[in-house]
Amino acid sequence: MTLNSVAARTPDGRGLFDNLTLAFGRERTAVVGRNGVGKTTLLRLVAGLSAPAEGAITRAGTVGWLAQAQTPADDETVADTLGVAAPLAVLRRVLAGDGSLDDMAEADWTLEERIQAALAEVGLADLALNRRTADLSGGEQTRLRLAGLKLAAPDLLVLDEPTNHLDAEARAMIADVVAEWPGGVVLVSHDRALLRRVDRIVELSGLGARVHGGGWDLYVERRDAERAAAERDLEQAERAVGRVQRENQAAQERQARRDRAGKAARANSSDPKILLDAQAQRAEESGARGQRLAERKRQAVEADLTEARERVERVRQMALAMPPTGL
Repeated sequence: MTLNSVAARTPDGRGLFDNLTLAFGRERTAVVGRNGVGKTTLLRLVAGLSAPAEGAITRAGTVGWLAQAQTPADDETVADTLGVAAPLAVLRRVLAGDGSLDDMAEADWTLEERIQAALAEVGLADLALNRRTADLSGGEQTRLRLAGLKLAAPDLLVLDEPTNHLDAEARAMIADVVAEWPGGVVLVSHDRALLRRVDRIVELSGLGARVHGGGWDLYVERRDAERAAAERDLEQAERAVGRVQRENQAAQERQARRDRAGKAARANSSDPKILLDAQAQRAEESGARGQRLAERKRQAVEADLTEARERVERVRQMALAMPPTGL
């Protein structure tokens, strides 16, 4: 899957990310970033559930989607959630002797065995296929949808917070599924153990997307080093701007003093006017050259400052003054 210059916006028009170019193949990729930066939006674009505001997405192969939260219909059964209700009905008609020639051709004789194997792999062995999905706990529903994905075997698995509502044993099972998946995986998670099992990390921020090879620990090490370096560069650029501003101010004050002294000397001089005019012109040209040089230096350090600021994401800090509770 390839995303080419993709942009996404909220319903009210606020931009989440812009000009995003990424590719996903047979590797395990985790998407990380602050809340609200657009991680789930990116996953929905990858899964084909939303269209980008700009750009294009090219897919080759099938995509499976595991949402962070999904409410089953009242009449939805385990078989419906697994996506096997229709092929099971075909198989049962054939076994009951009521199947048509088309049913005979479509019947999957390994289906029931594969269903039980998939349910056992996610810790739901012997779950009745006619049971209502809504009667299961949130964690059991997540396991069930994951079993459905294992049956469908998509080329790219897209998981949004797959370990939510799960105990430690189930989280470890999810991590094993991700590690052993034969195709590609794209996921969003806060589970550090799961993030340590991925091949690369895509960091979404207000500055765009950056790809880091390796799992969580290597990503954190590199991220912190890059942020520290960017902050040092920004601090140096800010000091350089301040220094140039002071130098320019001092140069302007020196030039103003020279101009005043030159005017006073001209007023009291007995030299010919043509000589005084030539001296004044040379002084003016020298001052103009100094101003142009100062302006170039100012533009150079301000350009460096702008570049340094672009490398350091500005995160707005909010503080709330809370009254005492007396507790």
